Amino acid sequence: MISFQYNKTSLQHLEKQLKMRQRTLPIIKSKESALRIEVKRCKDEMELHDEEYARQLEQYRALFMLWNEFDPSLVKTGKLIVDRKKVAGVLVPVLKDAEFVVARYSMFNSPKWYADGIELLKQMAMTAIRRDLLSRKLTLLEVARKKTTQKVNLFEKVQIPGYQDAIRKIKRFMEDEENLSKSSQKILKSLLEQREEVRA
Repeated sequence: MISFQYNKTSLQHLEKQLKMRQRTLPIIKSKESALRIEVKRCKDEMELHDEEYARQLEQYRALFMLWNEFDPSLVKTGKLIVDRKKVAGVLVPVLKDAEFVVARYSMFNSPKWYADGIELLKQMAMTAIRRDLLSRKLTLLEVARKKTTQKVNLFEKVQIPGYQDAIRKIKRFMEDEENLSKSSQKILKSLLEQREEVRA
């Protein structure tokens, strides 16, 4: 509900508010559109990571019997370097680099496939890390998109029509007041003329 008074000052204030919202609306709409595209892109990217992880898991399962010999403490996730980047006006996390700590092991006493196993575990870990960051990015983008959509709806369906309605009411009131003033002036003028005629 928009509060206003029936005067020129209130009218000017409302007109200013209306113009500001009408100028801002296309900008917010384009931001909403950009966010929608980014959300879709992020979901598509997550699907690719899921497919990649499933492929890597199949590789892992193919060597399932051999993994019993493997020492899982050989590979650990080290330092993650995560940067922040603006996407459609939203600050999202982006993986710059991930370090892995590989413990020393005897290449002579260990099975030959250990090196490939270590590489596969690193790849699976990287895919999982990227997927997790994409999930965070998607959450941030969806929250921003929902807020932007709410703002577009607020402007389009509530505030702009509300300001237009209030402006229309003030203008009608002022026109009616002006018409009443003119009518009363005419009536007063004709009364004065009648008195003058009576005196004469």
